[in-house]
Amino acid sequence: MPSQRQLAESVIRALGEAGHEALLAGGCVRDMLLGRPPKDYDVATSAHPEEVLALYPKALKVGAAFGVVVVTDGAEQVEVATFRAESGYSDGRRPDAVRFTDAREDALRRDFTINGMFYDPDRKEVLDYVGGRADLEARRIRAIGDPRRRFAEDRLRMLRAVRFAAELLFEVAPETAEAIRRLAPEIASVSGERVREEVARLLVAPPAGRRAGLDLADRLGLLAVILPEVNALKGTGQGPTVHPEGDVFQHTLLLVEALREPTFELALAALLHDVGKPATFRMRDGRMTFYRHQTVGEEMARGVCGRLRLSTLQARRVTWLVRHHMLLMHAPEMRTARLKRLFAEDGFEELAELYRADCLASGGTADDYDALLARYRAMGEEEVRPEPLITGRDLIALGLKPGPRFGDILKRVYDAQLEGRATTREEALAIGRALADEPCHPKN
Repeated sequence: MPSQRQLAESVIRALGEAGHEALLAGGCVRDMLLGRPPKDYDVATSAHPEEVLALYPKALKVGAAFGVVVVTDGAEQVEVATFRAESGYSDGRRPDAVRFTDAREDALRRDFTINGMFYDPDRKEVLDYVGGRADLEARRIRAIGDPRRRFAEDRLRMLRAVRFAAELLFEVAPETAEAIRRLAPEIASVSGERVREEVARLLVAPPAGRRAGLDLADRLGLLAVILPEVNALKGTGQGPTVHPEGDVFQHTLLLVEALREPTFELALAALLHDVGKPATFRMRDGRMTFYRHQTVGEEMARGVCGRLRLSTLQARRVTWLVRHHMLLMHAPEMRTARLKRLFAEDGFEELAELYRADCLASGGTADDYDALLARYRAMGEEEVRPEPLITGRDLIALGLKPGPRFGDILKRVYDAQLEGRATTREEALAIGRALADEPCHPKN
């Protein structure tokens, strides 16, 4: 089975033999020049869609009106696009009109110079009509042509510039940055799904890039539009003795940077973990307090997840992490049963990583995290998630009628099992019988 690059190069050869110009294009060329493994290999060609389809009748017509078809070969697929020029972007995203053209004009319609290069694999030659190689060497993100025009064509490009800067640890060219700063409010018109994809890639960029990217998004005015909840953290103090790192905004940037290979859900939860603090800030006896900021933050995070169109599972994980982000600081005092229940949560390892990064971002150490993880890893699956020794049927056999007490009794018996106070079915039944006999047992 050929790799995607092999498939792309075979398409280029086939198109060349048919008399057409065909080249690798865009991000794959950038990544090859940077020595990074490309995520995808795209082909740009002088062949029109029908000419590509004549060579590959089973190709997918995903955007033939824009000159785009997808050639497939088993598990791999390659996008093949006809060189084109575009005009009229009335919706701020898609061109109103497309005409087929040559490689030079095709390069001029693209977003950034580093994405506007082509590569001929047969001649091993880079075709650069926009100064992309120079910008790669200068580690610079620069819009092709007039940046205001590029961003008017697709407003998401403003956020893409920040994301590329974060991923590659590049700077944004001054004229490009100034255009973003002027047009930043218009990012509000971009759909939540598209914003989410760029934010997701920014948040899982290299650690220094995450922090630099968020700081850049703030300085260019984008953060205030796409994540006003995070922007509101600026200026919210925390007390220099507890948080010497600065205000909540600076603390949050440090925390996001400190995460180790986070998922998008973990990184977003880290970004949002303290968004409830501005609303809950109070001065009590000369101290800054933020009582219940985690529950307020959970609701605010739920709103962000909805706005960014996260899936139900993604939103559930993000909000759970935000709500419980302070829980592990109390782990040393927790009852064994509660700690084991926490260990059994699907999101525990991400919660622990959030706790570790939070400690470091507050000027502390990871010692408590290390001790907690050692305890977690010392426990096997059976110790953390044992099968319950008794079930509801056993309570019925004891003469208890199904009702609200069922769940509470079973939970308390299971807690006894987790804590080692019930190691056999008989011991569990005895505890269940005693609880069932209580006229009114207290609720946990």
